[in-house]
Amino acid sequence: MVLPVKLSLSGTTYLAHTCDLTHRGARVGGLRGALKAGETVCVQRGSKKANFKVIWIQELGSEEIQVGLQALDIQTNFWGVDLSAQEGDGKIDVDAIMALVEKKS
Repeated sequence: MVLPVKLSLSGTTYLAHTCDLTHRGARVGGLRGALKAGETVCVQRGSKKANFKVIWIQELGSEEIQVGLQALDIQTNFWGVDLSAQEGDGKIDVDAIMALVEKKS
């Protein structure tokens, strides 16, 4: 699901959008800043803010990156959308997907 977000790191704010969402993290794209795996960023969605760890980074072009983010503190309904469908038997294991993408980098 594509939602507008702001990422803040060391006083710099980046405008971006989500590509995939879970209760535990997200894939965020449209970034033009320099982020590093392992950094903690503040993500703002509307009036809500939460800290996330950058798990992986993928360069899509010379000036655009996507990042995999893992929530440091899980908040109820942080994204403002119903993610309850992920809680069923067909749930995708985001940690496993992020680990696979990390190995390709």
